[in-house]
Amino acid sequence: MTAEKIIVQIYEIQDPFEAEKLVEIGVDQIGSVIVSETEWKVPGVKDTIRQVRSAAAKSSLIPLFNSLESVLNTLDYYQPDIVHFCESLVDEKNIRDYCRRLIQLQKEVKLRFPQIGIMRSIPIVESGRHTWNDTLEVSSWFEPVSDFFLTDTLLASAPGIDDASQPVPGFVGITGQQCDWETAANLVMSCRVPVILAGGISPDNVAEGIRRVRPAGVDSCTRTNALDKKGVPIRFKKDLQQVRRLVSAVRETEKALNE
Repeated sequence: MTAEKIIVQIYEIQDPFEAEKLVEIGVDQIGSVIVSETEWKVPGVKDTIRQVRSAAAKSSLIPLFNSLESVLNTLDYYQPDIVHFCESLVDEKNIRDYCRRLIQLQKEVKLRFPQIGIMRSIPIVESGRHTWNDTLEVSSWFEPVSDFFLTDTLLASAPGIDDASQPVPGFVGITGQQCDWETAANLVMSCRVPVILAGGISPDNVAEGIRRVRPAGVDSCTRTNALDKKGVPIRFKKDLQQVRRLVSAVRETEKALNE
């Protein structure tokens, strides 16, 4: 069911000046990424979260690691509004045991930092591919320990799905490809956790995505990035005009749905 106000979340923001511009445009949640477990203190990211905190927006932080001590140290240092876990949840010998460990991690985070919201990515295969049968079952495991779900695109490789297919092995995201919206819509209808729709979201498809999936929010990274001379998205650099178009499309769709 669509929320009265649809959340607009933009990743990957590592610079406080860029964050300030996004807040001015009307972005609700601004996401940053810590890419290294060994070099996790990044002054620019800390300044970005501080900038977002001083504005009318929320910060979201992805640690690309999941050891408990490292995660707790990272959250203590940055103090984001939301911590976002985005493991791909594939290519594991025992998916139940692996998810149990991640669920316990989320429990420990909530115990230590009750003020920090927890977002969990739910991997969904590309649009037009065979739907991953375990999506709803896996989401049910994480629902009691999550404040948000985010549907993101899991790249499929013949004859099946494997972790090496993902842009960042072990994690889901930054593919620029649309996930299966039917599965995403089923997730929205089946769970009580607010769901943010991600995976190839752009100014051109966000309205249709909202109408078909009815999420609580939308998230864009690759499709609102600046492009290099060859038309390839540049990581950690946004195209502000594309972000403006996306926010405008979301607000127009939101207005139409709430009339």
